[in-house]
Amino acid sequence: MALSMHKDSANNQMDSSKYVRYTPEQVEALERVYAECPKPSSLRRQQLIRECPILSNIEPKQIKVWFQNRRCREKQRKEASRLQTVNRKLTAMNKLLMEENDRLQKQVSHLVYENGYMKQQIHTASAGTTTDNSCESVVMSGQNQQQNPTPQHPNRDANNPAGLLAIAEETLAEFLSKATGTAVDWVQMIGMKPGPDSIGIVAVSRNCSGVAARACGLVSLEPTKVAEILKDRQSWYRDCRCVDVLSIVPTGNGGTIELLYMQTYAPTTLAAARDFWTLRYTTSLEDGSLVICERSLTSSTGGPTGPPSTTFVRAEMLPSGFLVRPCEGGGSIIHIVDHIDLDVWSVPEVLRPLYESSKFLAQKLTIAALQHIRQIAQESSGEIQYSGGRQPAVLRTFSQRLCRGFNDAVNGFVDDGWSLMGTDGVEDVTIAINSSPNKFLGSNYNASMFPAFGGGVLCAKASMLLQNVPPALLVRFLREHRSEWADYGVDAYSAACLKASPYAVPCARPGGFPSTQVILPLAHTIEHEEFLEVVRIEGHAFSPEDVALARDMYLLQLCSGVDENAIGACAQLVFAPIDESFADDALLLPSGFRVIPLDPKSDGPAATRTLDLASTMEVGSGNARPAGEADLNGYNLRSVLTIAFQFTFENHTRDNVAAMARQYVRSVVGSVQRVAMAIAPSRFNTQLGPKSLSGSPEALTLARWICRSYRVHTGTELFKAESTAGDAILKQLWHHPDAIICCSVKTNASPVFTFSNQAGLDMLETTLVSLQDIMLDKVLDESGRKILCSEFSKIMQQGFASLPAGICVSSMNRPVSYEQVVAWKVLNDDDSNHCLAFMFINWSFV
Repeated sequence: MALSMHKDSANNQMDSSKYVRYTPEQVEALERVYAECPKPSSLRRQQLIRECPILSNIEPKQIKVWFQNRRCREKQRKEASRLQTVNRKLTAMNKLLMEENDRLQKQVSHLVYENGYMKQQIHTASAGTTTDNSCESVVMSGQNQQQNPTPQHPNRDANNPAGLLAIAEETLAEFLSKATGTAVDWVQMIGMKPGPDSIGIVAVSRNCSGVAARACGLVSLEPTKVAEILKDRQSWYRDCRCVDVLSIVPTGNGGTIELLYMQTYAPTTLAAARDFWTLRYTTSLEDGSLVICERSLTSSTGGPTGPPSTTFVRAEMLPSGFLVRPCEGGGSIIHIVDHIDLDVWSVPEVLRPLYESSKFLAQKLTIAALQHIRQIAQESSGEIQYSGGRQPAVLRTFSQRLCRGFNDAVNGFVDDGWSLMGTDGVEDVTIAINSSPNKFLGSNYNASMFPAFGGGVLCAKASMLLQNVPPALLVRFLREHRSEWADYGVDAYSAACLKASPYAVPCARPGGFPSTQVILPLAHTIEHEEFLEVVRIEGHAFSPEDVALARDMYLLQLCSGVDENAIGACAQLVFAPIDESFADDALLLPSGFRVIPLDPKSDGPAATRTLDLASTMEVGSGNARPAGEADLNGYNLRSVLTIAFQFTFENHTRDNVAAMARQYVRSVVGSVQRVAMAIAPSRFNTQLGPKSLSGSPEALTLARWICRSYRVHTGTELFKAESTAGDAILKQLWHHPDAIICCSVKTNASPVFTFSNQAGLDMLETTLVSLQDIMLDKVLDESGRKILCSEFSKIMQQGFASLPAGICVSSMNRPVSYEQVVAWKVLNDDDSNHCLAFMFINWSFV
C-alpha cells in the first residue's frame, strides 16, 4: 500500500514538472496578466483559466510554474543589465586610469630629465665654468618651464575670421596639452579616489601661473548633451552673474567661435568682483570627441578689445575648457580644465590665500561642473525621486535663485539698483538699499506687492575673519541651532513683509522669542554636498501683545559644504521667507551666512599635541606654555565669514528698518563669534580628550585623586563608577554633566586653573591647552570671590564647602549662572594638598 502511494506521488511530481509547449496566443495572454500582476494568487490563476479558453488545456500548477519562471527570467535580465552597466563603467574607468597613468609616466620622465639637467647646471655653475648663469637663475629657469608663457602675437583684426581661428587653434592645442598632457604639473586632490561610483579624478596645479584645476570622470549622457549643459555656465556655476555672447563666427571645419563677456560675483564684501573677456571655440576632433575650449583675449594673444571694466577687476582665463569623448556602450568621458589668473595683487592681503587657492577653484568651478552633469544624468535616468511632487528642474531653480539672490545682496551692484546708506559712525555693518522694481521681476509679487509698500529692499551685511573654526562645523551648527543666533521677532517681520502691510518694525534683541524649528527635506544632490529644505518655525505667544507673533513661519533654505572632509570647499547657509502657498515663482529675498576657508599658513599637517599635566599643574614653572602657542602649532585654520540679511521696507519706515537691521546683524555677529569660540575648542578636545588623556599616567592619577578626595571629604561618591579601572574613572569624569575644574593651591600666587572636564571647558569657553591662562579670580564675580575667601579656611580644614548660587564669567566675558558650587581639597597619595576642585552644578549661559 505504501509503495503504491509512493509511486502515485512520484507520477504526480513528474506530471507537474513536465515540459509544456505554449502557443504564441497563450504566451501573449500570460504576458498581459504578468504586466499587471507578476505574482498572481491561486484564485487569480484559476480565474485566468476560466476567462481565457486558450489556457483551458493547461493545469493550474503549470500556470504557477510559468509565472515563477517568468519572474526568474525578469530578475536575471535585470541583473545582467546591471552587470553590463557596471562592466561598461569599469571598462571606461580602466581606460581613463590607463591614460592617467601614461600621463603621469610622461610627467615623471620629464621631471627626472629636468632634475638631471638642473643638477648638471648647478654643478657647472659651482665649478666656475660658466659666468652667465647662477644657481638661482638656473632654478628659476626650471620653474619657468612650468609657467607655460604665452607667446606674444600682434593684434589681430576683429573682422578677420582667420585671425580669430588662429587664436582658437592655439587655445585648442594648449588646452589639450593641459587636459591630457604634461603642460601643467598636476597633483591629485586628497580624498578624490577614482572608481566607477566616484565623482572622478580631480587634481590641482603646482608651480604654474594663476590657479588651475583638472577633473575627469564618467557620466551616462551623450557628448552633445554634455556639451550643451556645460556651455550654459549660468546653470551650474553659482558665482556666474551673466554671460553675454557678443559675436558668433562659424569656422570652416564645422566649429564655432564665440566672443564672450562674463561677470562673476565676489564671494565676500571685502574684494571687488571679476569679469572676463574671452574667446570660446567649439569643435570636433577626428575621434568624435567634442571640445569646448576658452581663453581671455589680451594684448598678448591679440584679437578685439573687450567691453571696458568699471566696477569689476578684469581677470584672465588661460586656456581652459572641456573635452567630451564618447564612451563605448553609451555615455561620455569628460575632461575639465580651469586655469585662471584672478589678479591677486588687487585683493586685500588677508584674502590673498583665497585667490591663490587651486583647491578653492576646484571646488567652486571644476568639481561643480562635474557634479552638475552627474546630477542631470541621474535625474534623466529616473534614479532620483523627490518629495513634494515638484520636478527636479524646479527644485534646482529654487537653489539657483537662493544662491543668486544671496550673491546679489553680498555684492550690491549699482547697475542692479543698489546704493549705500550712510553709517552710524561705525563701519562694521554696511547698509545698502534697492528701490528698483526690477528687484521683484519674475515673481508673482511683482505687480501687487511693490506698489503696495512703495519702498524697496534693504540689505545689512558684514564680513569677518574667524580663527580655528572648521566652516562645515560652524554652518552645521547654525543650521541645527537657529535659536542660538536668530531673533523670532525679526523673522516674523520678514515673513509679514510677504503680505500687503507688515506690522511694526521690531527691536532686535538677543534671544528674542523662544521658537522651535522643524526641518522638512525637499531635495539633495547625489553627493549630499547640498540640501534644499523647508524650515517651519513654530511660534508661541506669551502675552496678549505677542499674539501677532504666535503663528508658524516658513523658510526655504539651502545648506551646502557641510562635509568636513571636502578640501577647499566653502560652507553656506542661505534662507528666504516664503508663505504657505510656496508658489514656483514666489518672491525670494535670501539672507544667510557664507564661510570660506583660507589655506593654512603652513602647508604641513597641523602638529598634534599631547597635554603634559605634570607641567601645567605647577603654575609659574618654566614648562608653562606661552599664551597663543597652540594657535601656532595646533589646528591652524582661518576662514572668512560673510553675513547678509535682506528686509523689505516702506518709504516712511526706511530709517527704522535700517537701524533694526544694523543692530540685528551686530547681534548675529556677536552670537556667531560666541558659537565659533564654543566650537573651536571641540577640535582640540577631540585631540586632547579622554582618548589622548587615557595614555597619560598623570591624567589617570589626577582623576583617581579627585574622586577619592571627594568621597573622603563628603562621604558620597562623585559618580557611580562602572569600573574601578583608572581609564573608566577618567572617562566618567570627563563626560560628567557638571563643570568640574581644578585649580592650583599657591600661597604666593593667584590660583590658576590646571584641569577641567568637557563641561568645564564649555562653560569657560576655552581649551585644555589655553586653560592654564585663566585665573580663578578672573572667572568669579565680586560676590563669588568674597564667598570663596570666607569659605577658604573651611575648605582647607574640613576638606570641602558648599557655595551658594551665583554668576561667573567665561573667557569670552559671557556671564554664566550656576545653582551651587561644591569645592573640595584634592589630596595626592601622600595625603598632601595637591589642588582644589570646584564642581559648578546646573550651569548655563545667561
